[in-house]
Amino acid sequence: MPNQPSDAEDRRNIGPVVCYPVAGLPKRDMALYSEAREDAVKVDEVQVPARDARTFHAPVGHFFRISCPDGPQVGDLNLWNANDLSERFYSGKTRALHGTHITTAQSMWSSLPTLRPMAIITTDTLEWYGIDPYGGSVHDVIGTRCDPYTGNLLSGTQYHHCCHSNLTRALADHLGVSLKEAEPHVHDVLNVFMCTGFTRDTGQYFMKSSPVRPDDYLEFFAEIDLLGALSACPGGDCSSVHSSDEAQCHPLLVEVFKPEADALIGWASPQPNGYDGTHGR
Repeated sequence: MPNQPSDAEDRRNIGPVVCYPVAGLPKRDMALYSEAREDAVKVDEVQVPARDARTFHAPVGHFFRISCPDGPQVGDLNLWNANDLSERFYSGKTRALHGTHITTAQSMWSSLPTLRPMAIITTDTLEWYGIDPYGGSVHDVIGTRCDPYTGNLLSGTQYHHCCHSNLTRALADHLGVSLKEAEPHVHDVLNVFMCTGFTRDTGQYFMKSSPVRPDDYLEFFAEIDLLGALSACPGGDCSSVHSSDEAQCHPLLVEVFKPEADALIGWASPQPNGYDGTHGR
């Protein structure tokens, strides 16, 4: 290691600056969402088997809830504009705007050039968890999803039930296309219920036992018409291993709720980003 300069500590002690102050973000009416949810009726549900994935449709203006009714289980969530798969969840920008983990009143943002809220979290029963002594928190947008390519790279395996593969199969089945055609649409996820962070000494991504229990759930409001895909991670509660059949796993449940017709008066679906797209020319 090179010798430290004489002013090393001075450089380290310079205070940070938040890259993207969020005061200017469009305000969403959480009270309106709460009122609309009160009389909403369940219109659909999708059971996601352990170590597998399923797609679901959350129409614009509906709520959808993710839970693990049979036992602690984390899930990997992809979202697309149901009418245009090129608009999809952008975990990197969501992370830059809200932080490494998201919770109530924070949005899942879509990819460039649309960059708008796709869904907003309206209820998070694990919001109490906060940040633990290890720096861990719940519902991360830092892990990309477990995938067979990394498994092969690290240990030479051919494991076919990583979240990436599960999501690819589910999307291919929904679209009626080949795995090769579906795979490029699978993207970095929201790790629902997963408890993660970075080690303080090496800065490595870590996971630990999820605090989720069968009566917990994460609920969203669909700001645009959504196609979702959810994988029940082969890591189970991610307390020890993933990308194998070793962990105890449980199914996940997605439920969709429709508000009454007049419940969202005054609300409008977010429009695509207002940048003119000229890029200086």
